[in-house]
Amino acid sequence: MSPRKEKGSRASAGIRITWRYILVSTVIVLFASRIAYVMFSTTVVDADKWIEKANKELQRRDTIMPLRGDILSADGSVLATNLHYYTMRMDFKASKFSEDKFRAALDSLCDTLAFYHPVRTRDEWHAYISKELDKEPKDRSRCFTLLRNLSHSESEAVKQYPFFKHSRNPNRNGLTVESIMRRSYPYGAMARRSIGRTGQTKQSKEVHGRSGLEYALDAMLYGKPGIAKKVPLTHNIVNWTDIPPVNGMTLTTTIDVSMQDIVEHELVEKLKEIDAEWGTVILMDVQTGDIKAISNLERDTEGSYIESMNHAIQGFEPGSVMKAISMVIALEDGFVKDPENEFYNIGASFVFGGGSPIRDTHSPGSLPVSRFLEYSSNIGMTKLVAPHFKDDPNKFRERLAKLGFFEPLNTGIAGERPPYFPPLDIKAGGLVSLGRQTYGYASQIPPLYICAFYNAIANNGRFVRPRLVSKITTERGDSLIPVSYIRDRMCSPQTAATVREMLHRVIYGEGGTAKRLRDDLVDIAGKTGTSKVAREISNKDREKSRINPNDSSIVRPKGYEENAYRFSFCGFFPYDNPRYTCMVMVSRPRNGHSAQDTSGKVVLNIARRMYSHGMLGDAPDFRLSSPSSQSPVFYATCDPERDRNLKSMVGSNSARRLPAPARTDAGRIPDVRGLGLREAIVQIERAGFNIIFDGDGTVLTQSPAPGTPAAPGTKVSLVLQKS
Repeated sequence: MSPRKEKGSRASAGIRITWRYILVSTVIVLFASRIAYVMFSTTVVDADKWIEKANKELQRRDTIMPLRGDILSADGSVLATNLHYYTMRMDFKASKFSEDKFRAALDSLCDTLAFYHPVRTRDEWHAYISKELDKEPKDRSRCFTLLRNLSHSESEAVKQYPFFKHSRNPNRNGLTVESIMRRSYPYGAMARRSIGRTGQTKQSKEVHGRSGLEYALDAMLYGKPGIAKKVPLTHNIVNWTDIPPVNGMTLTTTIDVSMQDIVEHELVEKLKEIDAEWGTVILMDVQTGDIKAISNLERDTEGSYIESMNHAIQGFEPGSVMKAISMVIALEDGFVKDPENEFYNIGASFVFGGGSPIRDTHSPGSLPVSRFLEYSSNIGMTKLVAPHFKDDPNKFRERLAKLGFFEPLNTGIAGERPPYFPPLDIKAGGLVSLGRQTYGYASQIPPLYICAFYNAIANNGRFVRPRLVSKITTERGDSLIPVSYIRDRMCSPQTAATVREMLHRVIYGEGGTAKRLRDDLVDIAGKTGTSKVAREISNKDREKSRINPNDSSIVRPKGYEENAYRFSFCGFFPYDNPRYTCMVMVSRPRNGHSAQDTSGKVVLNIARRMYSHGMLGDAPDFRLSSPSSQSPVFYATCDPERDRNLKSMVGSNSARRLPAPARTDAGRIPDVRGLGLREAIVQIERAGFNIIFDGDGTVLTQSPAPGTPAAPGTKVSLVLQKS
């Protein structure tokens, strides 16, 4: 190349470099100018706007949600709590996800999923996962749902499944975990309506109680939200807890899980047998008023019985169970001086205040007052009580109020309402209604109030307030809720004892309406009640009644449905030393014919099972031989799991177990030789027979002999001896 051309080439290259330098410099200058402009605009021109925005961000307050308190049973078992639930997802677009290794392990993974999570079979799991895996890589999901609603232990176990266990890095195995806090009820539907449920509010989306204790005591369970504010640090603005949240209180209820299980089992078995619309049971401790069990079951569209509306706190015409309350008034106010020797002429019918005649179904022509409850005499109760209030029928309601009958119970159950006795006008049939009120009509009384009143009779006249919560636990400690009384004395101990004897005759008297509830093991006293089902009011008027039961604008249709009844029984046991009061009401049974065969049998079966479980002060299921260092001897049992459970309870791995007897055909006396008393009772009663026994320990002999054909109700005599 000539010197001239070489010089021109160098000049040309220099020009290009210069232009590049100019271009780069221009870009830098423009960029710097832009930065300077933005800085000037931000710090000078728009300074107020940015300062306002910064202040607004720093002044923002976020709510810190409190942890909702737990609900516990009487023994500390958890009835409602907060648990983390986990959703396992897969990211098929994870940066280091190995598709080849995943496909190789897919068969083993599907086998494992089908075994531990049988919502799908092995082939269904394979098809479900392969459908997503066979897509083009760009179309695959980053959040493919594998499993939902897992506990913490289950979610940890998934991480040990084939393919996932080789790496904990989500970029390699694609496995991601999402956690959510939910309200959990470990015992499922047990006492569901009384415990209640939670839900989000429409306005704030906060989770609050919607029914039962969850609703009525929501303020204590919910706690108090905290506040977080924004705080500027060196490199960031972070949330800073300004006011910490106060977690909800833990409530210990009076519910006994074992008793609740017995109550629900016996109620559902009877409802199935009689094909009733619904039923409710309340079991209450006589001394403390503790509600040990409460159940509300209703038939659904498929014929199964599920937890339903809390009928225990809804008002119904109670029928003849009201007569015991009227009798208390008669005795306390001196309407009768000597119940055993003051007779009333019952007759075929009786008219009080006009209207249709009052009739009795099975009362003799003349009765002493002491047997009015035994024969469930409508005429007798009307003649005994109603004339004393004929000048002003509303005085009867006022007399009930003095007993504390209308006092709010404040059990904590949402929707609780007092009894309703409408205002009576003599000119508008008030005397007719008065007569009907004395024996359980023309009024609406929740079963819970009936139970509480009978409990007062069993408790020598002390009207203890029913309670469902016994202790409140906060971060500062425990606060016990003491036993309280609606009235320290609802009636005198003498009146209570007299009425208890009358209620005992309902079962053991010659004319008792519940003679089929006689039992050699548990002595029960109580009263049957039968009422027709009144035509229901409209939903609008029902809502008015909920807010104000005495609202005169509420339209209540008159008359009753054809062949529709509610059967009730309220009583206490054991009779000599009452420990528990039980109220049962069933509605519209198709196969039930009387209160004693429906509600009464539920109370009897509950009492029997409580006896057989040692809840009425019976001997334990096992005893230690002497000396105490020897292994315990367990009674024979038809339950192969029970001896292992007992061994675990007493901390012994070695124990002698007596052999269980062979099963016996239905309709024959079961073989209970070698069994402990409790299980012998259960076996004999399940077969439909009654039992008497002598001694303690295990069954040595029985009469009639095992396998003997026998009619229902036959008494089986047992002789027991210690092993």
